[in-house]
Formats: sequence, C-alpha cells, structure tokens
Amino acid sequence: MKRSPPSFETNENNYAVVGRSAVAELLGGERDVDKLFIQKGELKGAIHELVAKARAKGIPVVAVDKAKLDAMAAGAAHQGVAAYAAALRYAEPEELVERAKQRGEVPLLLALEGITDHQNLGAIIRSAECAGAHGILIPKRRAAGVSAAAAKAAAGALEHLPVAKVSNMNDALQKLQEQGLWVFSADRGGKPVYECDLTLPAVIVIGGEDSGVSRLTRERSDFVAELPMYGHTPSLNASVAAALMLYEAVRQRHFSERR
Repeated sequence: MKRSPPSFETNENNYAVVGRSAVAELLGGERDVDKLFIQKGELKGAIHELVAKARAKGIPVVAVDKAKLDAMAAGAAHQGVAAYAAALRYAEPEELVERAKQRGEVPLLLALEGITDHQNLGAIIRSAECAGAHGILIPKRRAAGVSAAAAKAAAGALEHLPVAKVSNMNDALQKLQEQGLWVFSADRGGKPVYECDLTLPAVIVIGGEDSGVSRLTRERSDFVAELPMYGHTPSLNASVAAALMLYEAVRQRHFSERR
C-alpha cells in the first residue's frame, strides 16, 4: 500500500498536510506536528488509527467541519484529515551526496529544469523516492515549488526524500561534478539511455515538456541520454520521462550483469 500527501504552506512556519496516507507518514516521521484535524463524524477506520497515533504522541486532535478542511487543502482531496506541521526544510545539494555516502551507495540524484506543473513535480518526487534516489534539485525561480498540489502528488515521499532548492542550476551541477558525479541530461538527439552507464555516480536532469533541458545545462552535461520513441507524439510527460530514466538506473544498478 503506497503513501500519500504532505505539505500545504499556510505561513512561513507551518504547513497543512492533508490526506490519510500523508498524515500517517507525517506522524511517523521527524517533523514536529502542531495539531491534527479530523472531519466531524469521520472518527472511524484509518482516521481512528491516526487519532490514536496522534494522541499517543501528545498531539492535540480537533474535530472540524468539512469546510475548514477544504480551505486547508486548497482544492486537494483531504479524505477527512489534515495536520499542521513544521515547514519542510530544503536541503543543500551537498547533503544529498552525503546521504548516499552514509548509506554506502553510489549517488543517484535528479535535477529538474522548467517543471512548472505542480502535480508533475509531486509525481517525480514520488518516483524518485520509490527508485531509491538520494535527493532532488529544483530551481528557485521559474519552476514549480513544493506546493499543496505537488505534495499531494508526492504521496508521502516528501517525508523521506530531501529536496534542494538552488539559485543557479548550472553552478549546482558543476559543484556536483567536482564531487565526482556525472551529469546525464534527458534530451532528444542523445545516446539511447539503455546504452548509458547509469551505475556511475549520477545526476539525471529532466527538463520541461515544452522547453526541454536548457542549452547551458546540455553543454554542462557529461552525457545526453535519449529515451527512444517510435510513435508520433513528440515528447513524454516529464514525470513519465523521469520515472523511466530512474528505473533504467535501478535496472543497471541492481539487476544488470554490468555490475
């Protein structure tokens, strides 16, 4: 059974986390939880278990009208439950590499450019966490951030996968290269990804559906990796492309004779 949503920013100190699976992940994690909200008349099943878990940790539980939860969720499906939690802390890029070292694993990072759709961002975060990636880099400007919709689509993965926000993606990639990582940009006109060596310490760059990977990033890359396409549609959804790239890395690292 898969996890579900966290993180709707309400102010600079608190986030509203909505959805049963997301709240369950939150209550089992390390972030401070200020309060749990449940919809009046919904104290049963999975919500009853969340209430018991919250009370065991000394977290106040408040029953509210559906309208209150609707407002907290900003249009996302809250499933009758929400919680106020400490704001998500963005990591530094170096922390993502250190995370891999602490696990004794070869680094596998994802860098995103031009991803403006919040649900795509959340879906990518979810795929990256499932694939065992060590973190994600996102730009500070002109791109989706960790919003309500992104957190909902991430399905709880934000409680387990660090996200770094960088001012200059090109500079961030250069610093990662200096630490021994290789940059693989997913873009047209490159080498088929199945012929690329993703067992190397890797940063996989995913661009937006419309713009793709930027020229500067493509020039910065060590490799350009292409997902072969044989139909008429010109491009894949960014979250699908990210998942396919990540799972080719998984295949090579865990199931290939190349190891």
